Amino acid sequence: MSDHSTAKPRAGLLKWALWGAAGLGVAAVVYIMVQASTNPTRDAGLKPLARGEMAKLTTPAEATAAPANSFYDAAGKPVRLADFKGKVVVLNMWATWCGPCIIEMPTLAKLQTSYAGKPVEVVAVSIDGEKDQDKARQFIGQHAPLKFYADPKFKLPFAFTPPATGMPTTVIFGPEGVERGRLAGGADWSTPEARAVIDHVLAEG
Repeated sequence: MSDHSTAKPRAGLLKWALWGAAGLGVAAVVYIMVQASTNPTRDAGLKPLARGEMAKLTTPAEATAAPANSFYDAAGKPVRLADFKGKVVVLNMWATWCGPCIIEMPTLAKLQTSYAGKPVEVVAVSIDGEKDQDKARQFIGQHAPLKFYADPKFKLPFAFTPPATGMPTTVIFGPEGVERGRLAGGADWSTPEARAVIDHVLAEG
């Protein structure tokens, strides 16, 4: 009889333990849902857009502010990415010795034209050395009517985390100045896939 009487409390304890575990599971699911709704990860919205010409697009693991490093405009005036705050910035680091850079540059100019009148700025920064700056400026003027920017000391690419060591590299910043996406290598920026990415970042601004 003692064995039978001790079995009942054990069964009761097991029942309560199972109910407790189920309750914790439900609570965990609710917590995750609440966190997802109150702290949405905007980068998750870009990941489904990484297709076609944007297939190589990656999103940062955590919000990263734009580097504070200066580069130079056509007049030799120092410029920082913070100067473009309030706009979606499509920063492209390129060089005249880079074949894919030369091929994609006119498509970046088309992207800029398609957003005329909207807070979107294509910032093409040449990393050509001092002796090749005139060549880079001439190329922009003839083949890709964009504002000319230069980083002849090749410092800006290494100011990113991780560094943007390959050319071309295009980094997309939201209006708040935070990196939203990055694409290493050449791409056609005049495609619907590219505009879908920019539209998404623009809509969230």
